[in-house]
Amino acid sequence: MAQQSILGRIAQLARANINALLDAAEDPEKMLDQMIRDYINSIAEAEEAVAQTIGNLRMMEEDSREAGKAAADWGAKAAAAAGKAKELTAGSPAESERFQNLARVALKRQITFEEQVSDLVAPIAQQTDVVAKLKSGLSGMHGKLEELRMKRDELVGRAKVAEAQRKVTDALKSINITDPTSELARFEDRIRREEAKAAGMAEVAASSLDAQFDSLDDLAEDAEVERRLAELNK
Repeated sequence: MAQQSILGRIAQLARANINALLDAAEDPEKMLDQMIRDYINSIAEAEEAVAQTIGNLRMMEEDSREAGKAAADWGAKAAAAAGKAKELTAGSPAESERFQNLARVALKRQITFEEQVSDLVAPIAQQTDVVAKLKSGLSGMHGKLEELRMKRDELVGRAKVAEAQRKVTDALKSINITDPTSELARFEDRIRREEAKAAGMAEVAASSLDAQFDSLDDLAEDAEVERRLAELNK
């Protein structure tokens, strides 16, 4: 996976507008679950690519250090050979020239390694910048993943609340809810009618009893009349 491709993918995922995606989704919960899986897979792929990029950077840094060390070693050898050549200049010109040639060889190798160090400066700087951007992008992706998870949990919670409310509403629709005070008033009215009926019956019963006593009084009066009439007829 190319570095630019990695950077572009990380940037695209990190900038994703979750709310806009949810608004366009037919089933937001399923979409979030899929997005979470995709993010986890993308993060794993990105982490692998970033690890490889960091590994390449560390290799270049190691090559630069080794080249720098080699350049210093060959510089020291060139200095030693030049010093020996100087010592032998008067006594042994041929040996002096041989050490001069060794110094030249050492200097050429020193220059070669110094050029390697110089050539690695720009790539190391570029790779260091890329690694920093990749790490920042990965951090953004991890943050977006947490946002996705929180959004999913929030959505699931809201869905459960909505489902509970719907069930309560459906249950209420199936029940004929009446005002309990009106039921009491109706019951009280029925009792009053029963009480009135009982009072009426009692009054009727009382009237009938009075009539019976009145008839007894009439019989007693007739008996008195007959008794007195019998007295007169003696």
